[in-house]
Amino acid sequence: MRQLNRLNQFTRLWQHSRGAVQQTSVAEMAERCFCSERHVRTLLRQWQQNEWLDWQAQSGRGKRGTLRFLQNPEQLRSALLQQQLDGGQTQHALQLVQLAPEQLAHLLQPFMGGQWQNDAPTLRIPYYRPLDDIQPLSLDGRAEQHLARHIYAGLTRFADHQPVADLAHHWVCGDNQKEWFFFLRPQLHWHSGEAIDAGQLQQQLQRILQSETGSKLLASVKSITLAHALCLRFELHCPDNWLAHRLASVSCLLPHPQDEKLGAGPYRLSHFSPTLVRIESHGWYHLQHPLMQAIEYWITPQLFDSQLGTSCRHPVQIAIGAQHELSRLRPVSNSISLGFCYLAIRQSDALSPAQAAKLMHLIQQAEMVARLPLEEGLITPGRELLPGWPLPCWPENPHISLPAILQLHYHLPVELDAMAHQLQQLLAMHDCQLQLHFHPGKSWKNYNDLPSADLIMGDRLIGDAPQFTLESWLRLDSLWPAILDAEQYRRLIASLDQIQALAQESDRFDGLQHTFQQLMSDAVITPLFNYRYQVSAPPGVEGIYLNSWGWFDFTRAWIPPPVMIE
Repeated sequence: MRQLNRLNQFTRLWQHSRGAVQQTSVAEMAERCFCSERHVRTLLRQWQQNEWLDWQAQSGRGKRGTLRFLQNPEQLRSALLQQQLDGGQTQHALQLVQLAPEQLAHLLQPFMGGQWQNDAPTLRIPYYRPLDDIQPLSLDGRAEQHLARHIYAGLTRFADHQPVADLAHHWVCGDNQKEWFFFLRPQLHWHSGEAIDAGQLQQQLQRILQSETGSKLLASVKSITLAHALCLRFELHCPDNWLAHRLASVSCLLPHPQDEKLGAGPYRLSHFSPTLVRIESHGWYHLQHPLMQAIEYWITPQLFDSQLGTSCRHPVQIAIGAQHELSRLRPVSNSISLGFCYLAIRQSDALSPAQAAKLMHLIQQAEMVARLPLEEGLITPGRELLPGWPLPCWPENPHISLPAILQLHYHLPVELDAMAHQLQQLLAMHDCQLQLHFHPGKSWKNYNDLPSADLIMGDRLIGDAPQFTLESWLRLDSLWPAILDAEQYRRLIASLDQIQALAQESDRFDGLQHTFQQLMSDAVITPLFNYRYQVSAPPGVEGIYLNSWGWFDFTRAWIPPPVMIE
């Protein structure tokens, strides 16, 4: 890119005096710019015409002239970035932002928020870390899961915590509850414009069924066949009234079988790199089209704790807007998350149920969450697992002593690190040494040391359909076979199979509540705290409504067009 080369050469010249007036020669400038004297003369002429600098040469070979700078490199880079973004040249814009993180964040701030780019409404969001590859079967991050729901579609999707039609416009369950039929919309298309064939969806669903996650999530599914060119038939081993919910989960979103970057959601993925992720609305979408043409995540990494990793910050409070607008940002929406950070206890010969109950009582009475050294308003102590699912009161039992040594394993977010050290101090007061083991991940996936833990702390994200999400948590998370013995885990899965067979949703909810109340009463699991989600946006960005993922629905956001001046 010629403009970038010119800017880099100008920057090298400017840095020699940090923008102060220079007395220099053409030969010296050629050396600093790594080019010939002839080329420097051409550059000086162009830069003077563009009013970047003023060069007053002296006649005679080797004579020193006067160089005055009229612009600095940051001003020029910002102007070029604006030019590229306004023209829709995202790739060229990326080349202009190869800066240190703190410089990058400062440069990008004026371009964040709602902008009109090449006559198309665009929303730019500054984000604190690179995003993981958007592969529905292996997503842990909250931002990645939210993004996947905009790129891909499933047979069903969630709306108001219930499964509704998506690629399938309707579904029915047979009288024996072991046959389900999903009727597909006609004229479905992938982002490429290729028509969706029911065989492609069957192929992808079979792939999910054969995966480690899918084999647990869809354990009730015996086979998936084509009943018709526009109908998929699911045959089940046993009744499963969560099936439509399961097919609406992130793991069951359906990429193109030959190109996993292609989906059928409201936005197509147009660019993915460590610096920028861009999704664009397209004309093939089968439901209501978004009002925003493009969404961009501009990655501006912040300084981080090298021991906790690059993902240790937990951005539950999203701010959309430019630096000069920050004073005008207004909280658009806020809520307390249904998801929670939790403590789990593996009971064994070394840690009895009575000792586990005493641990729970100590944590409950100490009100540790309220004393964590965290930003005010970020978290709130957990008082119930879900609304209406209260925590038990564990007995005090002063005659029970704790083991001399316990092992605590925990993962991200960073708030759990503060919680771990405070718990370590609390147990030390009861003659118990708590040894800490940090896992720099967002889940226990591929973590082999979990069975050696006595105590476990992690984060349970809950997006849509909270009761179903907790049912899936019991089936999918490697936490449960690690803290329950084989017989306890077998009984747990058997009880979930009985609950899923219940036709009435209220009965399934009651069954799940009883299951979790028992786990909490037995001092196996307890929530520690919930996050306070908040989205702030500048005036002029409309349609921002906080959802259960702590984000906002991109398809509802919009910005008014710029005022036309006649």
